[in-house]
Amino acid sequence: MIVRRLVSIIIVVVLVILDQTLSFSTQEAPAVPINNSIEAVSHRISNKLSDCDQTKRADKILNRFLRKWEVAGATIAVVKDGKLVFAKGYGYSDVDKEKEVVPSSLFRIASVSKLVTATAIMKLQEEGKLHLDDYVFGEHGILNDETYSNIKDKRTKRITVEHLLRHSSGFSSKYGDPMFLPLAIAKKMNVEPPIDAQTTIQFALSRRLSFTPGTRGSYSNLGYVILEKVIEKLAEEPYEEYVQAHILNPSGIFDMHLGKSLQKDHFPNEVNYYEQSDAIKISSFDGSGKTVFRSNGGNNLEVLGGAGGWIASGAELIKFMMAIDGDDTLPDILSRKSIKYMTTPNKLGHSPIGWKGTRGDGTWWRTGTLAGSSALLKHNKNGVSYVIITNSSTWRGSDFTKDLSALMTQFLRSVKEWPNHDLFNHFEARQEVIALDKLPSYQDWS
Repeated sequence: MIVRRLVSIIIVVVLVILDQTLSFSTQEAPAVPINNSIEAVSHRISNKLSDCDQTKRADKILNRFLRKWEVAGATIAVVKDGKLVFAKGYGYSDVDKEKEVVPSSLFRIASVSKLVTATAIMKLQEEGKLHLDDYVFGEHGILNDETYSNIKDKRTKRITVEHLLRHSSGFSSKYGDPMFLPLAIAKKMNVEPPIDAQTTIQFALSRRLSFTPGTRGSYSNLGYVILEKVIEKLAEEPYEEYVQAHILNPSGIFDMHLGKSLQKDHFPNEVNYYEQSDAIKISSFDGSGKTVFRSNGGNNLEVLGGAGGWIASGAELIKFMMAIDGDDTLPDILSRKSIKYMTTPNKLGHSPIGWKGTRGDGTWWRTGTLAGSSALLKHNKNGVSYVIITNSSTWRGSDFTKDLSALMTQFLRSVKEWPNHDLFNHFEARQEVIALDKLPSYQDWS
């Protein structure tokens, strides 16, 4: 009797394990858990899965472009009708070691990060923790503590969350972008570098606005750094943790993070970054006195945070886009009402929320540029959307994203028929997941 009971218990345990780890068909991916116990989709696919006759011409176009612009490496992800039909790396993630870019390679996505931050703000509104009309500063503002009380321009107290989202807050880069003036701000604020985001915001508050909030627009990285602090205040947890727990993980995204300024602190699967041959070095943001490239210690990525600090693979970044596209193909993380509001410029013509540009036909795009990286995310209503990210910058600066757009138009047109698979649902068996011997291959499971 005892032996029978013991056998029964063992059978139940095995069935539970099988149900939790192996419960999926040949068409469907395993259910996404609420933690990071499953690998990111970008870790479950390889370049070989996107090698096919249909895309050979596209490969040639892409490789020719990399040679022309002296770009070390790039990653591309293409979605068609809700399926990840293409995800591939090109060139090198590390030139010296001849390490190739693969789907799991992480890239800085620069200002595409603003779309992530904007999504988090909209999520907080849906959770009832804020309204876009809420004031940010002053006694009636969200950031109303002593830290941000030294306000020189009274108009600053009229800045709303929506003003920051739409780049119409009154902050501008007329005298230089404060996010890229760390040493000057440290000297002015009489603090030792490296400075943090709080000091940068305090510096901005001690100056007059360039215009009355809401009256016109001016692109502002600072505005999205302030939004990061708004998120932390209302969510009562660090910005990165809130975004991962409430936006990314529920969307099946597990390998997006805030990046680091120095190469020595990079994630193991993060690429190296390369600047144009005539790039000049500048003083390190940390005040060490070292002369460095902007891509490796010149810019303070940690402070840039919600405005430009995220790193991601192409496959996971496009999956994030699909979580805010208003389409039924995959579940959205936001309501259709929020998504529509984000993609609709206001009556004064100010920027859409998070996106760089939107058109009424459902074409939306978001660009990002930093020294050593360029990114373009584009949503097309025709069902074919894409991400392209490079680990190199060129003399074209932020205009290089226009060249990426032209490249991708040619790239997509060269493919007459996309592969009939969905890499989102690809699952490679791993020893740490499948610990039982003599199990059938996953293709045979039903």
